[in-house]
Amino acid sequence: MTVFNVPTKEEVAPQNQEIFDNLNNALGFVPNLYATIAYSDNGLAKFLAYQNAKTSLTNKEKEAVNLIVSQVNGCVYCQSAHLVIGKMNGFTDEQLLDIRKGISEDSKLDALVKLAADITKTKGNANNETVETFFAQGYTKENLVDLILQISDKTAMNYLHNLTQVPVDFPVASAI
Repeated sequence: MTVFNVPTKEEVAPQNQEIFDNLNNALGFVPNLYATIAYSDNGLAKFLAYQNAKTSLTNKEKEAVNLIVSQVNGCVYCQSAHLVIGKMNGFTDEQLLDIRKGISEDSKLDALVKLAADITKTKGNANNETVETFFAQGYTKENLVDLILQISDKTAMNYLHNLTQVPVDFPVASAI
């Protein structure tokens, strides 16, 4: 199997070196999975622009989606990262564990989490009842499109880690 080492700043294209500096300034480090995207001269800038684009979902909703998609896709790196980011966005440990299990005590968030899990599991062929519950909770067609885009963002990162197995540089999520 090909081994993927995490590239250092000196090993990536100049445009990625600048992004590494920006990430260091913003986060205090360059997450290993972002560094791995820098194997592509243009991939990191492209991905970060996509990931940081405006959306109708709140940061808390995005984190719930990121966590359940990473759980469904079996990505320990993204589960670990989004447990940390989820807490930064106001979730408790218990709420994060529930989301990983595909549930939430908040009925609106529960509909979002269940639909995100269903879309991920079925490759976009979600159960109509799950979709209708999502809309019944007040979500819109714009929210549905943004949900699918959020799932695609996280699925790309999940697949990248599942294939490369670069080291997790967050506290590692326990199995549930």
